[in-house]
Amino acid sequence: MTRILIVGCIALIVSACSRDSAEPVAVESDEPEQSHAIHWGYEGHEGPEHWADLSEDFSACRDGTQQSPIDLTAAVPIENVGVERRLGEMVLAADQRATVMDIIDNGHTIQVTNNAPMSIDLGGTIYELVQYHFHAPSEHTINGNYFPLEIHFVHKSAENELAVLGLLVDEGEHARMIDPVIAALPDGPGDERHLENVQLDMSELRELPKDYYRYDGSLTTPPCSEGVEWIVFSGTKSISADQLAALESHLPNNNRPVQPLGERTLGLVSDGR
Repeated sequence: MTRILIVGCIALIVSACSRDSAEPVAVESDEPEQSHAIHWGYEGHEGPEHWADLSEDFSACRDGTQQSPIDLTAAVPIENVGVERRLGEMVLAADQRATVMDIIDNGHTIQVTNNAPMSIDLGGTIYELVQYHFHAPSEHTINGNYFPLEIHFVHKSAENELAVLGLLVDEGEHARMIDPVIAALPDGPGDERHLENVQLDMSELRELPKDYYRYDGSLTTPPCSEGVEWIVFSGTKSISADQLAALESHLPNNNRPVQPLGERTLGLVSDGR
């Protein structure tokens, strides 16, 4: 039975609350630091179709057989799979929490870390949140349709295995929990903001997507390493038009094109509620 246990500050699923990591993994997905020595981007000769040509370390971007993102179509339903979610005691006790937050424009995305804990349990393996970041438009599609925004919550296990939660975002109601990020967006690439005692509103954690897609994939940025567990919620969350515009203005159309599913199985899991 597949179990996903979301512990502690599930806030990141709505607004991107993140865990401050002791390891230097402050990158826009979790590509190793050495990939930053090679300049890559999303356009021209440094764009996704040329990533593998920029470095032999990026060869998986061309030769890999389990690449991400993908089109979330033709999923195989998985019945009677228990999905347990729990808001941590600190969330249930109060809807407000002070946290330390770091926001950086790394030239590829806006990336956020903070000291609010979150972990997921995948089949008995615990993955702790490292950081989360934004892609506009979305990287994953559903039946070929893109969404205005996608948030990736990058997790790592004690054995350095990776799992990423993907949340597709639509334009709609204002999301209070993302306000601290919007208010402190960096001025440009390389700019970083360190915020103390940020007040996060936890009340929006009550309604979360229930169903999700799951598949074996890769990082969506160089070096495109495979062996990444992907969980993409089938439901969307909403942010306001103003919030979306503010984020889009800081994102360089940073979505990798969808990759072939190949021989992989794409599962659709329902918690039955």
